Amino acid sequence: MPPAPRDPAAYEGLPGGIGVSLLRVYDWPAADGLRGGTPHLHLTCTEGYAVVGGRGAVQTLTPAGFRQTPLTPGALVWFTPGTIHRLVNEGGLTLHVLMQNSGLPEAGDAVLTLPPHLLTDPETYRAATALPPRGTHGSDGDGRDDPGGPDGVDGADAVVARAARRRRDLAVEGFTALRAATEAGDPEPLAAFHRAAAALVAPLASAWRERWRTGAAAAAAATGAQLDALAKGDASHLATAGVHAEQPAERGRFGMCGRLDVYEAGSA
Repeated sequence: MPPAPRDPAAYEGLPGGIGVSLLRVYDWPAADGLRGGTPHLHLTCTEGYAVVGGRGAVQTLTPAGFRQTPLTPGALVWFTPGTIHRLVNEGGLTLHVLMQNSGLPEAGDAVLTLPPHLLTDPETYRAATALPPRGTHGSDGDGRDDPGGPDGVDGADAVVARAARRRRDLAVEGFTALRAATEAGDPEPLAAFHRAAAALVAPLASAWRERWRTGAAAAAAATGAQLDALAKGDASHLATAGVHAEQPAERGRFGMCGRLDVYEAGSA
């Protein structure tokens, strides 16, 4: 049987079709002595941070220049597509990440600031950024089993942690070069990174459009339908009111910037 037609005035996802996760930012030191996450940008999504614990900063880079914004409990910071961002952990930095388009930033809309030779095509980029499954065991390059990961990560996640840290370090290397060029008045390296990022994600655009259609676009359309109904004195959509609640679908996932507790709500 064909599916029942969707009520245009009904939308049951998170407000506005957003996604949310809880992030504990990596405490791994990088080559410049700063501890934290992997610099990257999003191409179609605004992202926000609501800080709930610890302290740190978010470093951002746009054609307008470099900026560092402090992060302390209660801070709310957000940035638009194209903003390269790097989280810096100065002690226990924990935040809720608010993501446009049903959590698309954690589901594909992100390109890490790797050195240019790793951005040439999707296969090369994927090989440099892919992480093994959680619980993978293996050696650490010396032929011996790797019993423990960086900074206290247990043995079951050690291989994943080391891979996440290696890709973070590659992205910091690329970010440092982009920042230096931008601050020296040379816009071309950053523009070249933007072009490379767009080329990498172009094959994914149609799938992203469907995620937007069933998420943020559907949420906006539902509000429009509700306003149309109310203007006519029709309150029938209130009869379908409901409550939704869930616990994280996964805890401690290795993300770009830290360990994530992720929710299925909004992940169309």
